[in-house]
Amino acid sequence: MKTETIRKLQEMKLGVMADAYMKQAEHPDIYAPMGFDDRLAVIVDYAHDAWENSNIAGRIRRAKFPESGISFSDIRFLPDRHLDAELMRSLCTNAYIRKNWNVIFLGATGTGKSFLATVLGIEACKDGVRVRYLRLPEFFSEYAAAEAAHKEIAYLKFLLKVPLLIVDDFLLFPANEEQQRVILELAESRNGRASTIFCSQFDIEGWHANLGGGVVADSVLDRIKAKAYVIELKGDSMRSRLKD
Repeated sequence: MKTETIRKLQEMKLGVMADAYMKQAEHPDIYAPMGFDDRLAVIVDYAHDAWENSNIAGRIRRAKFPESGISFSDIRFLPDRHLDAELMRSLCTNAYIRKNWNVIFLGATGTGKSFLATVLGIEACKDGVRVRYLRLPEFFSEYAAAEAAHKEIAYLKFLLKVPLLIVDDFLLFPANEEQQRVILELAESRNGRASTIFCSQFDIEGWHANLGGGVVADSVLDRIKAKAYVIELKGDSMRSRLKD
């Protein structure tokens, strides 16, 4: 092994490539018969995998999910949940994001809305998609702070650059006129341009009521529902089941 080569790789912060090079030196029976190009390709593949895994971890961290390390395989397709496995499998391909469609999860507390939204978010991160997870009250707070600094337009443009936005706890309570306007701004800015996942305990008719039941409510729902997969979760609380 050429220790000077290892030192230079580490000095250039190419430690992963240095590790791959050392692994080859430790197993000459495997790598010595290989040609230069093949050995270099193995090192580059090793480094690229590490780089990609680091990028995925970074996207997941910046998304601010309530939990991480979950995937499609963790979903429990119990009969009484009425959760379509084929639809969820299709959504995990991220085709809906490429089409700028939305996803709406509806169901009572504990039925797994946030969990499923997070699974989709993590799958998107693995596919190189930027994701942001936030609860509706957080959105209101962030918008108010931006508005106080006269940067509300910049804030909406920032969110628009996020291909997948997850809005949890959507319209749990009636929105006042200012909040209705802000929700409309969000829905309008992302309509047909980016995907949003909404999680709510209320059905869509309940959203209409919590948005004042007027023209603004009609406008918001028109932009959200037009191109959306609506998934209604049934059954008992998953939190209770997981404790059993």
